[in-house]
Amino acid sequence: MKTLDQFDIRGRSALVTGAASGIGLAYAECMAEAGARVTLTDIDGAGAERETARLRDAGYEARAAKCDVSKLEEVAAAFDDHAAAYDGCDIAFANAGLDVGNGFWTPEGKRNPAGQLDVYDPQAWYKSIGINLNGVFHTVREAARVMKENEGRSGRRGGSIVITSSNAAEVNEAIVGVPYMAAKAGVKHFMRHAAFELAAYGIRVNAIAPGPFVTNIGDGWVKKDPAAKQAWDELCPLGRMAETYQIKPLALLLASDAGSYMTGSHVMIDGGMQLGPIKPLND
Repeated sequence: MKTLDQFDIRGRSALVTGAASGIGLAYAECMAEAGARVTLTDIDGAGAERETARLRDAGYEARAAKCDVSKLEEVAAAFDDHAAAYDGCDIAFANAGLDVGNGFWTPEGKRNPAGQLDVYDPQAWYKSIGINLNGVFHTVREAARVMKENEGRSGRRGGSIVITSSNAAEVNEAIVGVPYMAAKAGVKHFMRHAAFELAAYGIRVNAIAPGPFVTNIGDGWVKKDPAAKQAWDELCPLGRMAETYQIKPLALLLASDAGSYMTGSHVMIDGGMQLGPIKPLND
């Protein structure tokens, strides 16, 4: 098979959670641009509708659904509707996530009182785990259920599930809140277990582990605060935060047959942050 032919996903269908903005929107755009039929889901239903309309106006086949990934019944309904509309599901991105708290350091290298473990808001912990870990479980659970039905429904076997993890699953990130770190570490190991179990069904499960990307996470604080963005830029070995379009080629690799021999992989895309920050954090 020719190299570029392996990236061809025309005619396949993809469901993306957290697709109204940021990395999730980049995944949805990537799938549509490569010829897939896409369902954009998000807790922000109006945002998902807005971005779906934009993709349709550009000539792509897309639909929208409001979905809170912390609620299993909403995730199940989203996959059922997607499978009914597109005769199954070939690709699923378990992407929806949020960062609800502060790390114990600021990007500028100062100790952050609100992020200290002994005073950390337990409600922030529960909310983060509910979205970032439970939401991934719900999405992968329902994707697996629908993908197992592909063979009987449409003659296609298996599928590809791509989870958004984080470099925070691999390294200590003092700037990031503790529940986000714990959730992403759980996501990494859950992904490996899911890949192990689902391989027999031709379902591949991999994770993308982004580092510092410019998105709306944390209420878009990096976009709002130039000093915070500069601090992140200076911490990164490549000298800059990434823009979301830079994640698209990796997403297409894992979603398509180009990644047909990849499962259980936790793929870092973090500008070298796993190597350590360029400047030390000082108390």
